Amino acid sequence: MLKQKHQVFVALLGGADALAVAGACYTAWAARLIAFDESLPANWESYFRAPLVLFAVPIVLYSLLVCKLYRPRRDRSIVGEVGQVFKASVVALALIVVTLWAVGSDFLIQGVREAGGPWYLGQRLASEPARFQLAILALALPLYVGSLRLVFRASLRRLRRRGWNLRHVAIVGVGRLGQITARTLQRNSWTGISVSYFISHHETTRRTTCLGSPIRAGLADLERTLDEHPIDAVYLALPARQSAELPAMLRTLERHAVDVRIVPDVHPRYLPQSMTVGELEGMPILSYRESPMNGLGGVSKRVLDVLGACFALLVFSPLMLLVAGLVRLSGPGPIIFRQKRVSLGGEVFSIYKFRTMREVDDERETGPRWTSRGDPRITRIGHLLRQTSLDELPQLFNVIRGDMSLVGPRPERPELITQFREDWRGYMLRQHVKAGITGWAQINGLRGDTSLRKRLQYDLFYIRHWSLWFDLRILFVTPFRGFVHRNAM
Repeated sequence: MLKQKHQVFVALLGGADALAVAGACYTAWAARLIAFDESLPANWESYFRAPLVLFAVPIVLYSLLVCKLYRPRRDRSIVGEVGQVFKASVVALALIVVTLWAVGSDFLIQGVREAGGPWYLGQRLASEPARFQLAILALALPLYVGSLRLVFRASLRRLRRRGWNLRHVAIVGVGRLGQITARTLQRNSWTGISVSYFISHHETTRRTTCLGSPIRAGLADLERTLDEHPIDAVYLALPARQSAELPAMLRTLERHAVDVRIVPDVHPRYLPQSMTVGELEGMPILSYRESPMNGLGGVSKRVLDVLGACFALLVFSPLMLLVAGLVRLSGPGPIIFRQKRVSLGGEVFSIYKFRTMREVDDERETGPRWTSRGDPRITRIGHLLRQTSLDELPQLFNVIRGDMSLVGPRPERPELITQFREDWRGYMLRQHVKAGITGWAQINGLRGDTSLRKRLQYDLFYIRHWSLWFDLRILFVTPFRGFVHRNAM
């Protein structure tokens, strides 16, 4: 739920940034009209072209995204963020000038079109009004966006100090470093990071509290504690003498869908190489693992999901009505089969599918199990639905509800996840993204009764290399390689 709320904040911030950029563009244009006594255009389209809004808004938002200004910044300073805004504004302004030069905008032509052909492109910026407008935009852009960010962060900090939008964490380590970490987080309540409890860096512990927060257990009960007391992130604050234990502890935490951060008091050779480094009040924090859905990427993926699911429902609604009728004629039982599955962050939801089996409660005696090839429980129409993946179409409603995504690892049942996370290292990393209707593993033929190890490898590859273009590629290939496959049962 917290990850989804973060995406809402990112969407609001992106919209506010767009308004700030538009405001800077119109301010620069108004200054130009006043300074050079130019008249307002009669054509309404010029009110968008002349202020450069159509160019500036997407370019600046892209620059802010590249400068990682849409990622979680709870433990980052405001001064550092304003510096990044200035950097993004400089890059964006350069891109705006290059774009205008490339497309030959009327804004830059300033009468050159009548004077000659494209060989005059180099003179287009020689116009004094054009230079003046760009100069004002260069000043207004970081001022407007930076001021917006200051107001936005200050408002968030005020809300977090009052107990809103909190992120609950556990600190592993009750020694000097663990206490420094806790005090630093408590002093900086504006981050919204709340220490829920400690886990001792010893195997067992008799202590019950540390700095007013409970000590739940020692390292021996790390996994049980995280299961019984779910949190959003784990801060590893181990003493230097336990540096060699860090790799094993990171492998253990791979069984849990939590963000992992390291407060270093260790020798660098024990640390993984690919980490992002943050700082909170002089305390360095290494981000070992984060969900790729944090930031603008998660918002763009959600937009793609909603638009794609609505479009698919319009296209497939006649077919879905036909399938529903066939399922009703196939025998007694509901048309839509519901089953508990796990998605982003370990959240459990009810997945929707067209019923393909004769008895929906036959696992009361056998327990949860996968469907095997030639399973006698599957109806005749059910075989066809499974082979063509038509039984998955109701999951489009799961996508609209926000339970699933169009693209992602296939959702698994809670009962089986407990087993898989013990047997397969990295299996819980699948929960760093929403479960999907289709995925990288599915379009590569890993469906049904296929190798779990190979499927996991493809899922982890998708998570580590995720991008919106990767999703679009998978969606494009799905009708050709994802619907009908010999491994579907």
